[in-house]
Amino acid sequence: MTPKNKIIEYGEAIVLAIILALFIRTFIVQAFFIPSGSMLDTLQIGDRLLVNKFLYGIKIPFTDKYLVRFADPQRGDIIVFRYPEDPSVDFIKRIVGVPGDVLSMRDNVLYRNGEPVDEPFVRHADAANPLARRNFDEIVVPEDEYFVMGDNRDNSRDSRYWGFVKRSTIHGKAWRIYWSSNGLSNIRLSRMGRLVE
Repeated sequence: MTPKNKIIEYGEAIVLAIILALFIRTFIVQAFFIPSGSMLDTLQIGDRLLVNKFLYGIKIPFTDKYLVRFADPQRGDIIVFRYPEDPSVDFIKRIVGVPGDVLSMRDNVLYRNGEPVDEPFVRHADAANPLARRNFDEIVVPEDEYFVMGDNRDNSRDSRYWGFVKRSTIHGKAWRIYWSSNGLSNIRLSRMGRLVE
């Protein structure tokens, strides 16, 4: 094989690898980083996770329009989505209300369709936080929108503050942690490969 043919062969392999990587990132799975403590203790600051983008449907690239929709997001799903107040920023929260649900909160207890919701994953670590919204009156989740909250309820900016998440702005469902560290001296090997739930 001549040097020229080798360069062409390597070039084709590199281009194919780039196209495959872009396809996977656009339609199937994407990596995200957790920068804040709003989902403690479920997700730690410094967790890096993979998000399943295929589960809810396939979007036309660079748009919010679905080419085809698959499963609808469910209560309890931890999702990554574009922050409604600044679409250039991605947020991660847990869905607590799906379209048609009637939600309210009294004294830090979430009520869904008139019943208190069992949430063993919720953390109340900052009872003194004066900005924490521990009560809200009944609201109905609109069609194609979702009500989301952080598991670290006293320290989470979520739907209690800025409203609903449109289905079209959801990137996907958090799937697995592939790396976890809070600096080089605190690598958390036990979290790697853990299913996000």
